[in-house]
Formats: sequence, structure tokens, C-alpha cells
Amino acid sequence: MTVTPRDMVLTPMGLRVMGRTLPCAIGKGGIRAAKREGDGATPRGVHRIVGCLYRPDRMARPADWALPIGPGDLWSDDPWRPVYNKMVRAPYPGSHERLARGDRLYDLVLVTDWNWPIAHPGHGSAIFLHRWRKPGHPTEGCIAMAPGNLLWLTRRLRPQSRLFVP
Repeated sequence: MTVTPRDMVLTPMGLRVMGRTLPCAIGKGGIRAAKREGDGATPRGVHRIVGCLYRPDRMARPADWALPIGPGDLWSDDPWRPVYNKMVRAPYPGSHERLARGDRLYDLVLVTDWNWPIAHPGHGSAIFLHRWRKPGHPTEGCIAMAPGNLLWLTRRLRPQSRLFVP
């Protein structure tokens, strides 16, 4: 597969894209080909960027394709619900993650197509690119980076840009 300028490649040094290497953190479970819900791993493979979410109460719209999120927006991580690994609205009775968090981790989120749009129960949900808690702090499987780098990246990517995780 040929890597294009808008594609990202995860390397031991960081996320390589457009001639830059952006320091990042990956899942506390490392990189795995056989990703499972709750394993804390970043899934190996080629993942497309399928969405961009942002908090309009905390930042300006970062890209023309970005969608605002608010207090009622959630992400279903309940493998036994038909909306597993999809954005849902509160009230939602299944297991979920709040997108409009009290901290700033999800102020800006790039959504990958991991286990989406047709989700297989137990294969893991929501592999996002989002800001990190602190440099190098591992995630639950997502890829995290400094907020300035995430904004720089978001302004240059387009839907269907690819993330290569070798």
C-alpha cells in the first residue's frame, strides 16, 4: 500500500505525517492484532479517519468537517447493544463513555473506523486520536498527543486519511 502525504504512520518515535514526527502515546496494552474490548491495546492495521468531533464551548471549529459535541453526546462501548461503537445520546442505558468530559481529553477528537461502521461485539470500540493527559501517558487504546499537534493535524487531514499502525 502506498502512503500518501495525508496518511499517518505510527513509529517508535511518534506519529509520522507530512514530513513531521509528532510525539504520541498509545494504549497501555501495546499494539495488538487481536484487539478486544477493555484490553487497553492500540489495534494493528490501517485505519481511516471517519470523523472529527470538537467542543464548541472550548474551541473554535477546527475544520469544516468537524461536528460539535455537547453534554448529551456519548459513545456506546456496550458490545451487546445494537449501537455498539457508535455515538449515542443521553439517556442511554448501556455502557458508554461521555464525549463532553470534565477534563480536556476529548475537546478535539479524530474518529477512526476501527470496528466501525459494522461493529463486532467484543472487538473493541472507539479508537480515537485525542489529546494526552501528559506526555507519554498511555491510553486505553487510543493515540494521544499534545493539543497543539492534534490541532495542527486536524487542520491538515481530511476524511478517509489513513492511520498505519504496524
